[in-house]
Amino acid sequence: MSLETPFADALQRKIDLKTKPPGSLGRIEALAAQIGRVQSSLTPRMARCQLTIFAADHGIAEEGVSAFPREVTRQMVLNFLGGGAAANVFARSVGVGLQVVDAGIAGAPMEVEGLIDRRVGAGTMSFLNGPAMSAAQCAQALGAGRALGAEGDWDAVAFGEMGIGNTATAAALGHKLTGAGLEQLVGRGTGLDDAALNHKRAVLERATARTGELAPAQALAEYGGFEIAMMAGAMQGAAAAGRIVIVDGFIATAAALAATRLEPTCRGAMVFAHRSQERGHAVLLEALKARPLLELELRLGEGTGALLAWPLLKAAAAMLNEMASFEDAGVARQS
Repeated sequence: MSLETPFADALQRKIDLKTKPPGSLGRIEALAAQIGRVQSSLTPRMARCQLTIFAADHGIAEEGVSAFPREVTRQMVLNFLGGGAAANVFARSVGVGLQVVDAGIAGAPMEVEGLIDRRVGAGTMSFLNGPAMSAAQCAQALGAGRALGAEGDWDAVAFGEMGIGNTATAAALGHKLTGAGLEQLVGRGTGLDDAALNHKRAVLERATARTGELAPAQALAEYGGFEIAMMAGAMQGAAAAGRIVIVDGFIATAAALAATRLEPTCRGAMVFAHRSQERGHAVLLEALKARPLLELELRLGEGTGALLAWPLLKAAAAMLNEMASFEDAGVARQS
Protein backbone atom coordinates (compact mmCIF):
# COMPACT_ATOMS: atom_id res chain seq x y z
CA MET A 1 0.00 0.00 0.00
CA SER A 2 1.40 3.41 -0.89
CA LEU A 3 1.36 6.17 1.69
CA GLU A 4 2.44 9.77 1.61
CA THR A 5 6.17 10.26 2.12
CA PRO A 6 5.81 12.22 5.41
CA PHE A 7 4.08 9.25 7.09
CA ALA A 8 6.55 6.72 5.67
CA ASP A 9 9.44 8.91 6.83
CA ALA A 10 7.95 9.26 10.32
CA LEU A 11 7.46 5.50 10.56
CA GLN A 12 11.04 4.78 9.54
CA ARG A 13 12.35 7.47 11.90
CA LYS A 14 10.49 5.89 14.82
CA ILE A 15 12.08 2.52 14.03
CA ASP A 16 15.55 4.01 13.61
CA LEU A 17 15.39 5.88 16.94
CA LYS A 18 14.81 2.73 19.00
CA THR A 19 17.66 1.75 21.33
CA LYS A 20 19.62 -0.32 18.83
CA PRO A 21 22.01 0.25 15.96
CA PRO A 22 20.03 1.15 12.81
CA GLY A 23 18.92 -1.96 10.96
CA SER A 24 20.19 -4.35 13.64
CA LEU A 25 16.84 -6.12 13.99
CA GLY A 26 16.92 -6.90 10.29
CA ARG A 27 13.68 -8.13 8.82
CA ILE A 28 11.78 -7.55 12.06
CA GLU A 29 12.24 -3.84 11.34
CA ALA A 30 10.92 -4.31 7.81
CA LEU A 31 7.93 -6.21 9.20
CA ALA A 32 7.22 -3.42 11.67
CA ALA A 33 7.28 -0.87 8.86
CA GLN A 34 4.97 -3.00 6.72
CA ILE A 35 2.49 -3.43 9.58
CA GLY A 36 2.50 0.32 10.19
CA ARG A 37 1.92 1.03 6.49
CA VAL A 38 -0.96 -1.45 6.20
CA GLN A 39 -2.70 -0.02 9.27
CA SER A 40 -1.68 3.58 8.45
CA SER A 41 -0.52 3.92 12.05
CA LEU A 42 2.66 4.68 13.98
CA THR A 43 1.25 2.52 16.80
CA PRO A 44 -0.30 -0.44 14.98
CA ARG A 45 -2.09 -3.24 16.78
CA MET A 46 -1.01 -6.83 16.19
CA ALA A 47 -2.87 -8.80 18.83
CA ARG A 48 -5.55 -10.81 17.03
CA CYS A 49 -5.21 -13.29 14.18
CA GLN A 50 -7.53 -15.84 12.62
CA LEU A 51 -6.84 -18.80 10.35
CA THR A 52 -9.46 -19.71 7.77
CA ILE A 53 -9.11 -23.10 6.05
CA PHE A 54 -10.87 -23.36 2.69
CA ALA A 55 -11.76 -26.89 1.60
CA ALA A 56 -12.74 -28.08 -1.89
CA ASP A 57 -12.24 -30.97 -4.25
CA HIS A 58 -10.60 -31.02 -7.68
CA GLY A 59 -11.77 -32.87 -10.76
CA ILE A 60 -8.17 -33.28 -11.89
CA ALA A 61 -7.71 -35.75 -9.00
CA GLU A 62 -9.70 -38.20 -11.11
CA GLU A 63 -6.69 -38.36 -13.45
CA GLY A 64 -4.48 -40.01 -10.82
CA VAL A 65 -2.37 -36.99 -9.88
CA SER A 66 -2.54 -37.56 -6.10
CA ALA A 67 -1.46 -40.38 -3.81
CA PHE A 68 -4.70 -40.04 -1.83
CA PRO A 69 -8.36 -40.44 -2.86
CA ARG A 70 -10.48 -37.32 -2.82
CA GLU A 71 -12.55 -38.69 0.09
CA VAL A 72 -9.66 -37.52 2.28
CA THR A 73 -10.75 -33.90 1.78
CA ARG A 74 -14.04 -34.59 3.57
CA GLN A 75 -12.32 -36.69 6.24
CA MET A 76 -9.77 -33.97 6.97
CA VAL A 77 -12.51 -31.35 7.27
CA LEU A 78 -14.01 -33.46 10.06
CA ASN A 79 -10.56 -33.67 11.63
CA PHE A 80 -10.21 -29.87 11.54
CA LEU A 81 -13.63 -29.44 13.11
CA GLY A 82 -12.70 -32.00 15.76
CA GLY A 83 -9.51 -30.12 16.61
CA GLY A 84 -7.11 -32.93 15.73
CA ALA A 85 -5.09 -31.65 12.76
CA ALA A 86 -1.67 -30.00 12.78
CA ALA A 87 -3.32 -26.66 12.00
CA ASN A 88 -5.49 -26.99 15.11
CA VAL A 89 -2.52 -27.83 17.31
CA PHE A 90 -0.40 -24.97 15.98
CA ALA A 91 -3.31 -22.51 16.16
CA ARG A 92 -3.92 -23.33 19.81
CA SER A 93 -0.22 -23.05 20.61
CA VAL A 94 0.00 -19.48 19.25
CA GLY A 95 -3.45 -18.26 20.30
CA VAL A 96 -5.03 -18.04 16.85
CA GLY A 97 -8.70 -18.75 16.11
CA LEU A 98 -9.55 -21.24 13.37
CA GLN A 99 -12.56 -21.65 11.12
CA VAL A 100 -13.27 -24.00 8.21
CA VAL A 101 -15.12 -23.14 5.00
CA ASP A 102 -16.70 -25.56 2.54
CA ALA A 103 -15.82 -23.91 -0.77
CA GLY A 104 -16.76 -26.95 -2.85
CA ILE A 105 -16.29 -30.38 -1.27
CA ALA A 106 -17.32 -33.33 -3.45
CA GLY A 107 -20.56 -35.09 -2.61
CA ALA A 108 -23.58 -33.83 -0.72
CA PRO A 109 -23.22 -30.74 1.49
CA MET A 110 -21.74 -31.55 4.88
CA GLU A 111 -24.22 -30.69 7.59
CA VAL A 112 -21.70 -30.41 10.40
CA GLU A 113 -21.75 -27.92 13.23
CA GLY A 114 -19.10 -25.25 12.86
CA LEU A 115 -18.54 -25.66 9.11
CA ILE A 116 -19.13 -22.47 7.13
CA ASP A 117 -21.03 -23.19 3.91
CA ARG A 118 -19.88 -21.14 0.92
CA ARG A 119 -19.80 -24.05 -1.52
CA VAL A 120 -19.74 -23.13 -5.19
CA GLY A 121 -20.27 -26.70 -6.35
CA ALA A 122 -19.45 -30.31 -5.50
CA GLY A 123 -15.83 -29.96 -6.62
CA THR A 124 -14.44 -28.61 -9.87
CA MET A 125 -14.44 -30.42 -13.19
CA SER A 126 -11.29 -32.07 -14.47
CA PHE A 127 -9.38 -29.42 -16.42
CA LEU A 128 -7.73 -32.06 -18.61
CA ASN A 129 -10.30 -31.59 -21.37
CA GLY A 130 -12.18 -28.44 -20.33
CA PRO A 131 -12.31 -25.65 -17.78
CA ALA A 132 -12.30 -26.44 -14.07
CA MET A 133 -15.16 -24.02 -13.47
CA SER A 134 -17.30 -21.51 -15.29
CA ALA A 135 -16.56 -17.79 -15.25
CA ALA A 136 -19.67 -17.33 -13.09
CA GLN A 137 -18.47 -19.90 -10.56
CA CYS A 138 -15.05 -18.24 -10.44
CA ALA A 139 -16.66 -14.86 -9.77
CA GLN A 140 -18.86 -16.42 -7.08
CA ALA A 141 -15.85 -17.93 -5.31
CA LEU A 142 -13.88 -14.69 -5.46
CA GLY A 143 -16.84 -12.70 -4.15
CA ALA A 144 -17.51 -15.09 -1.27
CA GLY A 145 -13.83 -14.92 -0.36
CA ARG A 146 -13.75 -11.12 -0.41
CA ALA A 147 -16.68 -11.01 1.99
CA LEU A 148 -15.06 -13.51 4.35
CA GLY A 149 -11.74 -11.67 4.25
CA ALA A 150 -13.41 -8.41 5.24
CA GLU A 151 -15.28 -9.91 8.21
CA GLY A 152 -14.24 -9.63 11.85
CA ASP A 153 -11.88 -7.41 13.80
CA TRP A 154 -8.59 -9.14 13.08
CA ASP A 155 -5.21 -7.46 12.87
CA ALA A 156 -3.89 -10.27 10.69
CA VAL A 157 -5.42 -13.19 8.88
CA ALA A 158 -3.97 -16.46 7.67
CA PHE A 159 -5.49 -18.74 5.08
CA GLY A 160 -5.02 -22.47 4.67
CA GLU A 161 -6.47 -25.07 2.35
CA MET A 162 -7.55 -28.67 2.08
CA GLY A 163 -8.23 -30.33 -1.26
CA ILE A 164 -6.88 -33.56 -2.73
CA GLY A 165 -5.32 -32.72 -6.09
CA ASN A 166 -4.64 -29.09 -5.32
CA THR A 167 -0.88 -29.18 -5.89
CA ALA A 168 -1.64 -30.19 -9.49
CA THR A 169 -4.09 -27.31 -9.71
CA ALA A 170 -1.60 -24.85 -8.24
CA ALA A 171 1.10 -26.02 -10.66
CA ALA A 172 -1.14 -25.61 -13.70
CA LEU A 173 -2.39 -22.22 -12.50
CA GLY A 174 1.14 -21.07 -11.70
CA HIS A 175 2.27 -22.14 -15.17
CA LYS A 176 -0.44 -20.05 -16.82
CA LEU A 177 0.10 -17.01 -14.58
CA THR A 178 3.91 -16.93 -14.75
CA GLY A 179 4.89 -18.75 -17.94
CA ALA A 180 7.30 -20.93 -15.94
CA GLY A 181 7.76 -24.45 -17.24
CA LEU A 182 5.83 -27.30 -15.64
CA GLU A 183 9.12 -29.05 -14.89
CA GLN A 184 9.81 -26.21 -12.44
CA LEU A 185 6.36 -26.30 -10.87
CA VAL A 186 5.19 -29.92 -10.60
CA GLY A 187 6.17 -31.59 -7.35
CA ARG A 188 5.37 -34.70 -5.35
CA GLY A 189 2.41 -33.21 -3.49
CA THR A 190 1.14 -35.81 -1.01
CA GLY A 191 4.19 -38.00 -1.60
CA LEU A 192 4.17 -39.36 -5.14
CA ASP A 193 6.89 -41.78 -6.21
CA ASP A 194 8.88 -41.16 -9.40
CA ALA A 195 6.46 -42.99 -11.71
CA ALA A 196 3.45 -41.19 -10.29
CA LEU A 197 5.27 -37.85 -10.48
CA ASN A 198 5.99 -38.42 -14.17
CA HIS A 199 2.33 -39.29 -14.74
CA LYS A 200 1.24 -36.12 -12.94
CA ARG A 201 3.55 -34.02 -15.09
CA ALA A 202 2.28 -35.69 -18.30
CA VAL A 203 -1.35 -35.04 -17.33
CA LEU A 204 -0.62 -31.39 -16.64
CA GLU A 205 1.31 -31.00 -19.90
CA ARG A 206 -1.73 -32.26 -21.81
CA ALA A 207 -4.12 -30.14 -19.78
CA THR A 208 -2.23 -26.87 -20.13
CA ALA A 209 -1.53 -27.43 -23.84
CA ARG A 210 -5.23 -27.07 -24.65
CA THR A 211 -5.17 -23.30 -23.97
CA GLY A 212 -2.84 -20.50 -24.96
CA GLU A 213 -2.08 -17.29 -23.09
CA LEU A 214 -4.85 -16.42 -20.64
CA ALA A 215 -5.87 -13.35 -18.66
CA PRO A 216 -5.68 -13.91 -14.87
CA ALA A 217 -9.44 -14.41 -14.42
CA GLN A 218 -9.50 -16.85 -17.35
CA ALA A 219 -6.55 -18.80 -15.93
CA LEU A 220 -8.26 -19.05 -12.55
CA ALA A 221 -11.47 -20.37 -14.11
CA GLU A 222 -9.69 -22.78 -16.47
CA TYR A 223 -7.21 -24.26 -14.00
CA GLY A 224 -8.10 -23.09 -10.50
CA GLY A 225 -9.91 -24.69 -7.60
CA PHE A 226 -12.88 -23.37 -5.68
CA GLU A 227 -10.78 -23.09 -2.50
CA ILE A 228 -7.94 -21.35 -4.35
CA ALA A 229 -10.27 -18.80 -5.95
CA MET A 230 -12.06 -18.20 -2.66
CA MET A 231 -8.73 -17.80 -0.86
CA ALA A 232 -7.60 -15.29 -3.47
CA GLY A 233 -10.77 -13.29 -2.89
CA ALA A 234 -10.29 -13.48 0.88
CA MET A 235 -6.77 -12.10 0.52
CA GLN A 236 -8.15 -9.18 -1.50
CA GLY A 237 -10.91 -8.54 1.03
CA ALA A 238 -8.58 -8.66 4.02
CA ALA A 239 -6.05 -6.35 2.37
CA ALA A 240 -8.77 -3.84 1.50
CA ALA A 241 -9.86 -3.93 5.16
CA GLY A 242 -6.35 -2.95 6.31
CA ARG A 243 -5.24 -6.34 7.60
CA ILE A 244 -1.97 -8.16 7.26
CA VAL A 245 -2.38 -11.28 5.13
CA ILE A 246 -0.05 -14.09 6.19
CA VAL A 247 0.53 -16.29 3.13
CA ASP A 248 1.25 -19.97 3.76
CA GLY A 249 2.81 -22.45 1.31
CA PHE A 250 2.54 -23.46 -2.34
CA ILE A 251 -1.25 -23.52 -2.67
CA ALA A 252 -1.77 -20.31 -0.71
CA THR A 253 0.97 -18.61 -2.73
CA ALA A 254 -0.79 -19.64 -5.96
CA ALA A 255 -3.89 -17.95 -4.55
CA ALA A 256 -1.82 -14.89 -3.63
CA LEU A 257 -0.43 -14.74 -7.16
CA ALA A 258 -3.94 -14.88 -8.63
CA ALA A 259 -5.14 -12.24 -6.15
CA THR A 260 -2.36 -9.82 -7.03
CA ARG A 261 -2.72 -10.34 -10.77
CA LEU A 262 -6.40 -9.44 -10.40
CA GLU A 263 -5.88 -6.66 -7.84
CA PRO A 264 -2.22 -5.52 -7.58
CA THR A 265 -2.78 -3.24 -4.57
CA CYS A 266 -3.36 -6.21 -2.25
CA ARG A 267 0.31 -7.23 -2.54
CA GLY A 268 1.39 -4.64 0.05
CA ALA A 269 -0.56 -6.39 2.81
CA MET A 270 1.03 -9.79 2.22
CA VAL A 271 3.64 -11.35 4.48
CA PHE A 272 5.03 -14.62 3.13
CA ALA A 273 5.46 -17.06 6.00
CA HIS A 274 7.82 -19.73 4.69
CA ARG A 275 9.38 -21.49 1.72
CA SER A 276 7.99 -25.01 1.45
CA GLN A 277 9.59 -28.13 0.02
CA GLU A 278 7.04 -28.33 -2.79
CA ARG A 279 9.02 -27.78 -5.99
CA GLY A 280 6.99 -24.93 -7.46
CA HIS A 281 6.80 -22.77 -4.37
CA ALA A 282 10.11 -21.01 -4.98
CA VAL A 283 9.01 -20.16 -8.54
CA LEU A 284 5.79 -18.52 -7.35
CA LEU A 285 7.60 -16.63 -4.58
CA GLU A 286 10.04 -15.26 -7.14
CA ALA A 287 7.16 -14.17 -9.39
CA LEU A 288 5.73 -12.22 -6.44
CA LYS A 289 9.16 -10.81 -5.48
CA ALA A 290 8.53 -12.31 -2.05
CA ARG A 291 11.08 -13.18 0.65
CA PRO A 292 9.61 -15.75 3.05
CA LEU A 293 10.34 -15.39 6.75
CA LEU A 294 11.01 -19.05 7.53
CA GLU A 295 12.43 -22.17 5.91
CA LEU A 296 11.36 -25.19 7.92
CA GLU A 297 11.07 -27.89 5.23
CA LEU A 298 7.28 -27.89 5.54
CA ARG A 299 4.97 -29.22 2.82
CA LEU A 300 1.69 -29.80 4.64
CA GLY A 301 -0.45 -26.77 3.89
CA GLU A 302 -3.50 -26.14 6.11
CA GLY A 303 -1.98 -22.77 7.05
CA THR A 304 0.56 -24.41 9.36
CA GLY A 305 3.49 -22.32 8.16
CA ALA A 306 1.46 -19.12 8.40
CA LEU A 307 0.65 -19.90 12.03
CA LEU A 308 4.33 -20.33 12.85
CA ALA A 309 5.08 -16.89 11.41
CA TRP A 310 2.40 -15.13 13.50
CA PRO A 311 4.63 -14.63 16.60
CA LEU A 312 7.14 -12.76 14.43
CA LEU A 313 4.48 -10.23 13.45
CA LYS A 314 3.50 -9.78 17.09
CA ALA A 315 7.14 -9.21 18.00
CA ALA A 316 7.58 -6.66 15.21
CA ALA A 317 4.59 -4.61 16.35
CA ALA A 318 5.71 -4.86 19.98
CA MET A 319 9.14 -3.53 18.99
CA LEU A 320 7.52 -0.55 17.31
CA ASN A 321 5.15 0.17 20.18
CA GLU A 322 7.01 -0.83 23.34
CA MET A 323 10.76 -0.57 22.76
CA ALA A 324 12.29 2.58 24.19
CA SER A 325 13.84 5.26 22.03
CA PHE A 326 17.29 6.66 22.74
CA GLU A 327 15.66 9.79 24.16
CA ASP A 328 13.23 7.84 26.35
CA ALA A 329 15.95 5.67 27.83
CA GLY A 330 18.60 8.34 28.12
CA VAL A 331 20.98 6.32 25.98
CA ALA A 332 23.53 8.13 23.84
CA ARG A 333 23.27 7.61 20.11
CA GLN A 334 26.24 6.68 17.97
CA SER A 335 28.20 9.67 16.77
